[in-house]
Amino acid sequence: MAHAKKSSEYRVTDRNLALELVRVTEAAAIASSDWTGRGKKNEADGAAVEAMRLAFDTVAINGTVVIGEGEMDEAPMLYIGEKVGSGGPEMDIAVDPLEGTNLCAKDMPNAMTMVALAERGNFLHAPDVYMQKLVVGPGLPADMIDLDAPIETTIRDLAKAKGKPASEIVMCALDRERHAEMIARAREAGARVSLLSDGDVAAAIAACLEESAVDLYVGSGGAPEGVLAAAAVRCVGGQMQGRLLFEDDAQIARARDMAPGQDPTRKLGLHDMARGDVLFSATGVTTGALLRGVMRVGLAQVRTHSIVMRSKSATVRFIEGRHDFGTKTWTAH
Repeated sequence: MAHAKKSSEYRVTDRNLALELVRVTEAAAIASSDWTGRGKKNEADGAAVEAMRLAFDTVAINGTVVIGEGEMDEAPMLYIGEKVGSGGPEMDIAVDPLEGTNLCAKDMPNAMTMVALAERGNFLHAPDVYMQKLVVGPGLPADMIDLDAPIETTIRDLAKAKGKPASEIVMCALDRERHAEMIARAREAGARVSLLSDGDVAAAIAACLEESAVDLYVGSGGAPEGVLAAAAVRCVGGQMQGRLLFEDDAQIARARDMAPGQDPTRKLGLHDMARGDVLFSATGVTTGALLRGVMRVGLAQVRTHSIVMRSKSATVRFIEGRHDFGTKTWTAH
């Protein structure tokens, strides 16, 4: 007599579950690609959210969105606290249905859809504020980075650890006025600086991949994206530190409510943001340094390019998908 599967058999590192997450990010990427280059970022984001939400209905989990589109009164779907999945183990979900809405609207590189999954209670619960971030890749001495160290020190130490001059270190950051002084100091220290208009999760991942030219990612961006980046960095053995940045007391109070007993202004280690076994999946919407974008083949098919990673095995897979609109149930086609 066959025995029913135990819940533990569906733990977050289950290989089949990893492939299910790819289907979720593929759905969002295909839906948002209809709006690529049309100058309508809200419509692109809405299409991604709807498709991702529908795709989650097929995933065998009892999921709770902890990083999502906003509070319940701000987002109709994939809001913080929303329950998703068709039933199974209790999981926390972090989503960005379309990172780089402007990139998609303007058909610029690096727009992508993302999902991270962890067992209940293993993701940082944080409001939608800014986060200071610092990321380097695997294979470096433990405690290689310190968020409070001057950028010159970080560049010098990283160059020494990698056995190359500071002039060959490539630092990636968002092109923002708030980063101007840091960028100038990094260049004075000898590093080259690669600037992004949007999409810092892709940059954080790139800093962890050997085939990438990026050595470190640094700067402030969205806290939700920081948690997603932490999940990805966990999967590839990189190092990351972060700190939430608040504009007023109300934001600090909200952070305290979401994580009782914790100092919301503390420096966050990688495991403070993403603990335990985690999965990460992303699918390209527009072609960038990490992923190729959605490519249409005639009127009835598309091709997608995704990355899926598991922290337990440190496996990184790039997956090319071919999709027929005639058989898809989670798109508008």
